[in-house]
Amino acid sequence: MESAHETFTTATLPSTRNLPVNLFGSVMSVAGLALAWRLASKRYGVGIAISDSIGIVALLLFAVLAMGYLHKLIRHTAAVRQEFDHPVIGSFFGTIGISILLLSSVVASYSSGAQWLMWSIGVAVTLALSAVMIGRLLNGNAAPASVAPAWLIAGVGSLDIVVTGGSLPGPWAREINLLAAAIGGVSALVFFVLIFSRLVHQAPMADAMRPSKMILMAPFAVGFVAYVNLMQTVDRFAALLFYFGLFLFVIIAWRLVRKPPPFSLSWWAIGFPMAALSSAALNYAGAVGGLGLELLAVTLLIVLSLTIIALAIRSLCAMAEVRA
Repeated sequence: MESAHETFTTATLPSTRNLPVNLFGSVMSVAGLALAWRLASKRYGVGIAISDSIGIVALLLFAVLAMGYLHKLIRHTAAVRQEFDHPVIGSFFGTIGISILLLSSVVASYSSGAQWLMWSIGVAVTLALSAVMIGRLLNGNAAPASVAPAWLIAGVGSLDIVVTGGSLPGPWAREINLLAAAIGGVSALVFFVLIFSRLVHQAPMADAMRPSKMILMAPFAVGFVAYVNLMQTVDRFAALLFYFGLFLFVIIAWRLVRKPPPFSLSWWAIGFPMAALSSAALNYAGAVGGLGLELLAVTLLIVLSLTIIALAIRSLCAMAEVRA
């Protein structure tokens, strides 16, 4: 199973047949960076132009990837079906819905109508894919080696509905956010236990999949933002989510830095969890205060920015080498 995942994540890209669905993780990463810088602009007076510029890049990136993957769906349907049916890669289809949700927050500053439309589409896509992926797992007979951090995308995707729409007005929006919080919170907890058990008791993951371990931190960082949006307060439960997400980040990041696997497109899996943690740190520092928390928030934002820049450069270099 892992060798198939590696084939997709390191596939050459001149043909849309080889365009991997998990590349939508780059949209999530860039959009998450834009939203983190938006928080920084409100908190520290940083020019909003930084956030706006990054947001435009995220929108353009999504447009290019969406057109490319639509072409793949039309011309290479069997390849898309192969990805969708794969027990690991299929989970990455959730990144499409999450990307739309995050982009709805990116455009919120310009058009509330566009925000509502994109959020509604993102909600429909995310909940549908969560139902499909979770329902598929309930069929049973899943191989132990197929248990992977990517399974968390179904739960994290539902939590992102609350992250991006938790403050939207209207009774129906409130109920959808409660539904999404219930699905995301419980499923993320269940999958986290399953994945943690797999990592402890099964053989180590292939190098191409190791960066995806960063997704383990996402339920806590994303959960923090979703919970705060829903409750409109930063209480002790929110603090517990933040600090455990930070704890996991330190452990996983250190292991990746100490023994980094070769670069592949699967490295984009680290971007959005880091963006969620950066946003959580900015929110937590704003609510609690203190020089230490402020320095932590700024440090995480800088590390996130440098990481996204590095991933973008490495990706562009890899595609240039393929074309050469």
